[in-house]
Order: sequence, then C-alpha cells, then structure tokens
Amino acid sequence: MRPPYLLLDIDGVLIPFPDEHGRTPSTHACHDVVPAGRSADNPVTVWLDPAHGPTLMDVIRAGLVAPVWCTSWRQDAIALIGPLLGLPTLPYVDLPRPQITTSHPNGYLWKRDHVDVWLGDAPAVWIDDDFTGLDHEWAAKRTAKGTATLLVQPDPHFGLQPEHLIEVTTWVAQLPTVRAA
Repeated sequence: MRPPYLLLDIDGVLIPFPDEHGRTPSTHACHDVVPAGRSADNPVTVWLDPAHGPTLMDVIRAGLVAPVWCTSWRQDAIALIGPLLGLPTLPYVDLPRPQITTSHPNGYLWKRDHVDVWLGDAPAVWIDDDFTGLDHEWAAKRTAKGTATLLVQPDPHFGLQPEHLIEVTTWVAQLPTVRAA
C-alpha cells in the first residue's frame, strides 16, 4: 500500500488568522504575494512561520505520507506559498470556486465532497482548521470501512503546531501496511 495522502490547507493552518486585536503569532513573518488574477499593485499579505518549511520537509522526507495541497489557494499554493516555505512542488486537489457564503453550506466543510471523490479509497491525513462534527463523522466512517482517515484541526489563530505533525507521524507509523517510499 502506498503512503496515505497528507492533505494540507493553508488559511488557518499555515497562515493563521489574526486574533481580535489584529495580531498574528510572533513566529510568523509577513509576506506580500500576488495570487493569479490579481495585479502587483493589489497584493495579499500573508504571515508564514519559516519553521514550517523545514518541519514539513522532515515529514515529507520520512516517506510516510504523500503531501498534497488541499486549499482554495489551488495552484497559487505551488507558485506562492510553497516557495516561501522552501517546499518542493506539490500536487494539489483542484477544488472548484463555489459560490457560497459559508464554508459549511451543508453543515460540513465545503471541500469535503470534492476531497472524498478525489481520494477514492486512498487513506489520508487531512489538516484543516475548519472541520465540523459531520466531517469528523465522515472520517470515522471511512476508517470503519477500512480506509484510514485522520483529521487534524489546528486553532486558526495559531495554525500548525509541532504537536500536529507529531500526531500525523505517530498515526501514520501505526498503520500496519505503510512503508516509507
């Protein structure tokens, strides 16, 4: 069996949301990026922790997971965010641009139906800050049917923490058929 996918969100995971006072963690550096469809005079400001790149690379190099962007940043994750963290080119789940006013239009994360189809019966660890109870039920049902699925949900104001990646590697290492690539 090939390693499980490691689905990585960006907003709220690698880019924390400012707190009620507009602050982000002091560990994060400010960058202005220009996503596709925007002009250079209208950049987006993002805050990234430079330690995330090396930490994620340690997990990637271990060969226990197959990393994939799973974010509304789509290909901009490859062009803009990955390079700022020193990450290699990673594939991405080609999510649609839904016309929604909430990230939970059906009571669960809008990405989930697309991810479910994309994954098929592949095992996965999905790191996102925006899961609901219905998403956790979905993961439990996949696991109960024999498709190991773990959801990791960072606090969106702090983002990805070392303990999240420890949880990922511990969980993946206990899967009986996973071998390093």
